[in-house]
Amino acid sequence: MAGFLDRAKEQAQRGLAQGKEKMEEVQAQRTGNDLLRRLGAAYYAEQNGTGSAQEVQRALAAVQEHVAQNGDGFLKS
Repeated sequence: MAGFLDRAKEQAQRGLAQGKEKMEEVQAQRTGNDLLRRLGAAYYAEQNGTGSAQEVQRALAAVQEHVAQNGDGFLKS
């Protein structure tokens, strides 16, 4: 019986770890999508004369930092 419980506990822990990893991936993708939206909005504002090149550069730097930390998977969706 103890062997069964140990296996069940191990399997539950693996499931929790996989769930946590997936949750972190989804959160990184949402953050990446939000950063891309902000970059697009900054670029649009600059093109319409209500924004600045500095805002676009800040937004671009944020996207690049996110890609360096989390990869570019969010760009492919």
